[in-house]
Amino acid sequence: MGKEIKFSLVFRDMWQSAGKYQPRVDQLMKIAPLIVKMGCFDRVETNGGGFEQVNLLYGENPNNAVRQWTKPFHEAGIQTHMLDRALNGLRMSPCAKDLRQLFYKVKKAQGTDITRIFCGLNDPRNVIPSISYAHQAGMIAQAALCITYSPVHTVEYYIDLAKQFIEAGADEICLKDMAGIGRPVSLGKIVKGIKQIKDIPIEYHSHSGPGFSVASILEVCQNGCDYVDVAMSPLSWGTGHADVIAVQEMLKDAGFQVKDINMEAYMQARTCIQEMLDDFLGYYCPAQNRLDNSLLIKPGLPGGMMGSLMTDLEENLSSLNKWKVKNGQEPLTTDQLLVKLFDEVAYVWPKVGYPPLVTPFSQYVKNLSLMNVILMEKGKNRWEMFPDTIWDMVLGKAGKLPGEVDEEIKALAASQGREFTTTDPQENYPDCLDEFRAKMAQNGWEIGQDEEELFEYAMHPVQYEAYKSGKAKADFEADLAKRKAEKNAAPAAALPSSVTVNLNGQLYKLDISYDGTAPVAAKSEAASPAAGPSEPVPAPISGKFLMTKDNSETPRKVGDHVKRGDVLCYIEAMKINNAICADFDGVITEILASNGDSVEEDDVIVKMTRDK
Repeated sequence: MGKEIKFSLVFRDMWQSAGKYQPRVDQLMKIAPLIVKMGCFDRVETNGGGFEQVNLLYGENPNNAVRQWTKPFHEAGIQTHMLDRALNGLRMSPCAKDLRQLFYKVKKAQGTDITRIFCGLNDPRNVIPSISYAHQAGMIAQAALCITYSPVHTVEYYIDLAKQFIEAGADEICLKDMAGIGRPVSLGKIVKGIKQIKDIPIEYHSHSGPGFSVASILEVCQNGCDYVDVAMSPLSWGTGHADVIAVQEMLKDAGFQVKDINMEAYMQARTCIQEMLDDFLGYYCPAQNRLDNSLLIKPGLPGGMMGSLMTDLEENLSSLNKWKVKNGQEPLTTDQLLVKLFDEVAYVWPKVGYPPLVTPFSQYVKNLSLMNVILMEKGKNRWEMFPDTIWDMVLGKAGKLPGEVDEEIKALAASQGREFTTTDPQENYPDCLDEFRAKMAQNGWEIGQDEEELFEYAMHPVQYEAYKSGKAKADFEADLAKRKAEKNAAPAAALPSSVTVNLNGQLYKLDISYDGTAPVAAKSEAASPAAGPSEPVPAPISGKFLMTKDNSETPRKVGDHVKRGDVLCYIEAMKINNAICADFDGVITEILASNGDSVEEDDVIVKMTRDK
C-alpha cells in the first residue's frame, strides 16, 4: 500500500471562490453532519479571512457561527483550520500587535485547531510572529508559501522561505497556490526540497481555474505531500477547487492510500449546497465563476478573489457603459472588459514589484489595474486613482516586495512626496485594544466570552458597528430583495433614464423618453441650474460613500475650508477605501450623500466653492 494522502474540505473557500457570501449558521449546522458522514475528510476549513466579515455584513454574529460550526467536527475527530493573513489578521489592512495576539487566543477558544498563516508578500517578518502567537494559544501553526509564477519566484526562493519558517517553529507548511498557476513540476520540486530539510507535514492548496490543479496535485503527492485541499459539487472546479471525487480516484489509481467517499452522503451534501444557492447565496455567485479559464494563467488572479471580482465587474461595467452611452461611445461587453483588465494586470504587476497575487495584494493590483482601464477608457491617464492603501504596499509599509518597483512608480511617489521604508511593518501599527475596550464601555457593549466581541470590534470596526446598529442586516436584505426582483423582472435595455448637460457653465438634468411620451413627473427633477457658484465633486467610481476610513479621522462638514489634495471623503469599492480629494482650494457647501450610502460613478457627492 502506498503513502496515505489525507483530504481537507475547504468549505469556506469554496464559497468565497464562488461569490460574495457564506452560508448562515443554521445552514452550516445542517450540512456539518453530512460532511462528517462522507467519511473522507481529516480536516475542514471552517473559518478565516472573508468568512467573519460576511457574517457581519448580513447581520449575523461570526463568533457564534464559528463556535457552532467547529463543534460537530471536533466531536467526529476532524481537525478544523482557518485562513489567517498574518499582519492583517482576518482583514484587508494591517493589525496592531495586541490584536494579533488576541486573535489566536479567541480562535483557539472557539474551536479552531490549525491556523494557516500567510503573508501576501511572503515576508517572514509578518509570518514568524504569528507562528509564535499561535503556539502561545495552543494552535497548530501552518506557515504558507504564497505560490505564484514570476522571474523572482523560483523553486529555490520557495524552499529557502520554507526553511526560514521551519527554523522559526512552524509545525506544517502549506503550498498556497491561490491562483492555481503554479507549474506542476516546479511544485513537485518545492515539496521535495522542503522534505529534504525536514519531514514536516505539507498541505497543498490550489484553485482549478487555469487548469493546472489536478496535474499539480498528482505531482506534489508523488514528491511527499501529505494533505490535499479539495472541494465538492456544485462548488468545485471553475474559480474553486478540484472535486474530491476526481482527486480521490486519481490518487487511488496512482497507488496512494486514500479514504473512501460515502456517496450517499456526498449526494445529500450536494443537494444541501444547492438549497443554499437557491435560498440566497446563488444571487451572489456570477456564472463565470463556475467555469475554468486558461486566460487566468497570464494575470494570475486568485480563485478566492475571482469570486467577488465578477460582482465588482458587473457594477463597474454598468457605470462605465452609462458614461460611454452618454458620451456617444459603444458600450463594452463583460468579456471585453475582462480581457482589458487581465492585460492591465499583466502590465501593472511587475511595475509594483511582483507581489504574490493573494489577499490583500491581489485586490490592490486588480483594483489599480481596473481603475487604470476605466480611466483610459474615458481618455484619462493611468495612475490618476492610486489609493493610499496600495501606496502602503508599494512603499514597503506592509512588508518587503519580492521585486523592484519600476522607475515610473518611483517617480510618481517622489512627485507626491511619498517615501519608501524598510522598517519592520508591525512598527507602523501601534497597539489598539485599550482604545476599543473604552469604546465598547461607552456604548455599553460586552467584550464577550474569551474577549471575542472585543476582538471582532477591533478587527472589523466599521462592519461591527453596522452589525450592532442593524444597518448591515437592513442593507443586506434590501440588496437581496433588489437582486431577486431584477432576476424575476423582464430584461430591459441598459439605457440611461436621464442625462446632465452643461450649458454656459450651468448644469441641467434632462429626463430621456424612448417611446415619445413625456417622462413621469414623480421620477424626474426640475431642469434647473445648479445653485450658486458651487462646483460638483462627482464620484469617480461606484461604491459605498464613507465620510472617514476609520475612527481616527474627523469627518468633513459643510463650511470646512480645504486645500487642493485634501481628502473630502472616501468611496469603498472592491474592498478598498478610495480617497476622494479636492481638486482646488475652497469651501464645502454641500455633502449630498450619507455615510454608508451606495453611490454610482458620476453621482455628485460633494459641492464646493472655489477660493477667489
